[in-house]
Amino acid sequence: MDATFWAFVSLIIFLAVLAYYKVPALIGGSLDTRAARIRNELDEARKLREDAQQLLAEYQRKRQEAEREAQDIVGAAKHEAELIVKEAKEKTDEYVARRTVLAEQKIARAEQEAVNEVRASAVDLAVEAARSVLSDKVDAKTGGDLFKASLQDIKAKLN
Repeated sequence: MDATFWAFVSLIIFLAVLAYYKVPALIGGSLDTRAARIRNELDEARKLREDAQQLLAEYQRKRQEAEREAQDIVGAAKHEAELIVKEAKEKTDEYVARRTVLAEQKIARAEQEAVNEVRASAVDLAVEAARSVLSDKVDAKTGGDLFKASLQDIKAKLN
């Protein structure tokens, strides 16, 4: 009986003890438990990955909606700015037109006043010239007769 025989016997006894204490079943149960835990972790990881993909898709959709909304806001702001510019131009044109009309009215009034002043000056000069001519040619008696004739004309026109 050599050492190989005793090593073989020891191995058989060791395996019998292991079988008696159900070590292979314990190891198998432990491996099954670990495999179930790993399977659960994989399922949970898959579920988390699907949730993450759904969240990613939702955030991408929200980002696209936000970009569209931002583009709409920018478009509306541009349109509003164009309207404001158009309205300001119209108001400026109206203001210029009103100011032009007022200036033309002032010029027309000034022209009329100048014409009236020239006429008044011409009338004053004509009256003064007539007075000078009449005073040189008309004596006191003729002046009194003219005055009486003028009074009678006025009385006739007033009655």
